[in-house]
Amino acid sequence: MRQHSTTSPRPEQAPASGTGPLHYLRLWLASLRYSITRTLMFRFDFLLWSTVELLWMSLNVLLVSVIYAHTDSIAGWSKYEMLLLIGTSMLIQRFLIGFFWTNIHELGQNVRTGHFDFFLAQPGNLMFMVSTRKLDLDGLANSVIALAVVGYSAHELGLSPSLLDIAAYGLLVGCGLVIHYSFMLTVVSLSFWITNAQGLEGSYFTLFSFSRIPREAFKGLTQLVFVWTLPVVIVSNAPAKTILYGFNPQLGLWLLGAAAFWFGIAVTVFHRGLKRYSSASS
Repeated sequence: MRQHSTTSPRPEQAPASGTGPLHYLRLWLASLRYSITRTLMFRFDFLLWSTVELLWMSLNVLLVSVIYAHTDSIAGWSKYEMLLLIGTSMLIQRFLIGFFWTNIHELGQNVRTGHFDFFLAQPGNLMFMVSTRKLDLDGLANSVIALAVVGYSAHELGLSPSLLDIAAYGLLVGCGLVIHYSFMLTVVSLSFWITNAQGLEGSYFTLFSFSRIPREAFKGLTQLVFVWTLPVVIVSNAPAKTILYGFNPQLGLWLLGAAAFWFGIAVTVFHRGLKRYSSASS
């Protein structure tokens, strides 16, 4: 996974009064404007990484075609059902990289170098400021390709999901994004206690690869660990099954609860680490 420099200038923030939703929307829009300006300044970098990520996504799709040339089903999933699952997994990952990855990755670096003091001087919610300062537009651009894979797979399967199913799919994808963001932030927040959490960051992306595997492939202990305890599998399986079979309220409520639980864990670990950092730098 690529790394971005931490020496880029601070995005200009739009003036706003108060700390309500509109205030944070203005801050996010200011970050978006900064990210667009930065992308226009380094167009080649944008095109290069967009192409690299597109090639990686294409290899995943090609691998499915190669595997299904020798079999008709894997864990009960046909070729285009598997493509729909992989497209959903890639969509969540593109959103994670586009909206949050650079910020969370730089959090660990900033804590180690002391540059985290910059955020302590900012008004507003610190966790929001840390998480949303930059956007990777190349990751967001390829989310369109991931969505196209989902749409193509649904077309080949002859599916006609209702508006409710499409809305539920979007909601569950959002829940999956929250879970992955929360888990990643929790892991990187360990930098407040340990010297280097980069090894843990790499382990996280290894776990992410499980999201491209059907839930039915996991049995016994592996199902307990990777499906329910660490819901890296269900975050993509649940929305994919919504398109395939319609919205399952029980599964949807479980994923909403998991998103709330992991977000609570992330908030708790981040703020406890923040207290440790404050006391260490005082």
